[in-house]
Amino acid sequence: MKFYLSSFKIGNEERKLIELTGNGNKKVAYINNALDFATDLERKNKSDIADVIELQRLGFSVDILDLKMYFHNHEGLKEKLDQYDVIWVRGGNSFVLAQAMRLSGFDEIIKKYYREKRDILYGGYSAGGCILGPTLKGIHLADEPEQKPYGNEHQAIWEGLCILDYVIVPHYKSDHKESNDMDRAIEFMIENKILFKALRDGEVLIIE
Repeated sequence: MKFYLSSFKIGNEERKLIELTGNGNKKVAYINNALDFATDLERKNKSDIADVIELQRLGFSVDILDLKMYFHNHEGLKEKLDQYDVIWVRGGNSFVLAQAMRLSGFDEIIKKYYREKRDILYGGYSAGGCILGPTLKGIHLADEPEQKPYGNEHQAIWEGLCILDYVIVPHYKSDHKESNDMDRAIEFMIENKILFKALRDGEVLIIE
C-alpha cells in the first residue's frame, strides 16, 4: 500500500502521483465526507468538482464515493472499494470524516488493506491525511469536534486510524485560513508529546 498525502489539494508532486499509480489511467474513489457538515452546498459541490477535474487532468477515472450510502453496510463498501486502484480523501473536518469512516466500516477496511499490503494507493489532503495518525488531539484546535452531521447520538471520535505513528499537520506557515490554528495545534502537540509532521501547502508526504 502506498500513500500520497498533501497539505492542500494535489500539491507539488503531480509527476510522482502519476508514477505511483502506473502513469495514471486508474480508477479513483473520491471520498468527500469530510465536508458533510457544510451548509453551503453549492460551494461544496464546486470544490468537489474542482478536485475531480484536477484528478481527471492527470489521467484518472474518478467516481465520487459517498460513505453515507454505506452506513451499516460494511460488506457493500468493501465490495465497492475493491474495484478501485486509488482512494482519494479530501479535506474538511477530520472529526466528521472519522465519524463517516466508523459508521461505514471504512476505517476497518483501510486498516486491513494496510496490514495485507494491498496494491492500492491512499491519497488525499488535509483531513484525509490527519485521520491516518494515532489521534486527532491538537487538530481539534482547527476542526470542531462537536460537528455531528449524522446525528447527535454519535460521540466525537478522537482516535485516528493509527496507520501512521504521528499526526500530519497541514497548512503549516501557509496562506490558508487555518494556518494560525495549525500553529496552535503544533504547540499543543509539543506540550503533550504527540509526534507530528508539519506540511506547508504544496508539500506532499509520500510513502512507498
